[in-house]
Amino acid sequence: MRLFTCGHCGHRLYFENVVCERCEAPLGFLPDQLRLVSLDAGDNGRWRPQAENMEYRKCLNYEQLAVCNWMVPTTDQHDFCGACRLNKTIPDLSVAGNIDLWRTLETEKRRLVYSLLRLGLPVMSGEAEPGGLAFDFLADRGPAFSERGKVLTGHDAGLITINIKEADPAERERMREEMAEPYRTLLGHFRHESGHYYWDRLIRNTPHLGECRNLFGDDNMDYSAALEQHYQQGAPSGWQENYISSYATMHPWEDWAETWAHYLHMVDTLETAWQFGIGIRPKAGDDATEAMRQDFDPYRAATIDILIEHWLPLTFALNSLNRSMGHEHAYPFVISPRVIEKLDFVHRVGRQAA
Repeated sequence: MRLFTCGHCGHRLYFENVVCERCEAPLGFLPDQLRLVSLDAGDNGRWRPQAENMEYRKCLNYEQLAVCNWMVPTTDQHDFCGACRLNKTIPDLSVAGNIDLWRTLETEKRRLVYSLLRLGLPVMSGEAEPGGLAFDFLADRGPAFSERGKVLTGHDAGLITINIKEADPAERERMREEMAEPYRTLLGHFRHESGHYYWDRLIRNTPHLGECRNLFGDDNMDYSAALEQHYQQGAPSGWQENYISSYATMHPWEDWAETWAHYLHMVDTLETAWQFGIGIRPKAGDDATEAMRQDFDPYRAATIDILIEHWLPLTFALNSLNRSMGHEHAYPFVISPRVIEKLDFVHRVGRQAA
């Protein structure tokens, strides 16, 4: 994630900020420019980025509910920003605590949308085109959803459903332990499910399908049977040689989605390191060092090899720092040569789509 600067006082700004912590200038994210800026108030609810002429309105979810910080150009007739426009169903805000869960969901969703826009991928709402991207944020209980029973996080023809309890850290940790998952985050869910959406857009019925099947397997495999087998028998022995996670072994669609999500993890984390100027210098001996500077834009890397070259020492350092603090590994993954092949495919397909 990029870092930003207040136009009024030069203070450092972060993606989720709504006000400058130094000068208290109001802030807004401009999705058409991918910038977080400080704002000057104009007439009739209009705002201008400091020292600029273009006018914006606050997204309605920003103005009324404070669950967003994105802006809408005044030339755009929509009340909602491009990220909030993707919402089909939001949580029932009459239920205590739901607005806080929704705010968390929106924060992670905007991080996903930012990455998709940085990659130059198509982000069209289901309202704008058939099969476009849309989100349902649903709860297991409540009058509006009582007939549906338990809400399962998943994807269907462009519609991504997220169970809102995933936004509760305690509940998510409970599910992580129950399912024996070393890594489970809300942002990870968004990235994974977006992988299913982009498989439909970028792989299905395209020239990429043959190569995808060679790498990930035949997607015609019966999904329900594969799911049942996975939960009864678990991942096969030695799965780490070919898959990024045990869940990726379940079905070729899940292998693609897990690899897609991991690619987004990589480019976003590497951009954060790059923006902070982090350099990794792992010591191989008393007088041997290897400098690895984050001096590049990972979203514009020409090859997967460049990303891997920066990624591996960075994750080693992250894990070492976590262990020094008495925590488990921040990055509990092993990237095998076969997984790098799959990541390379994701990288090339994404660049071609952009």
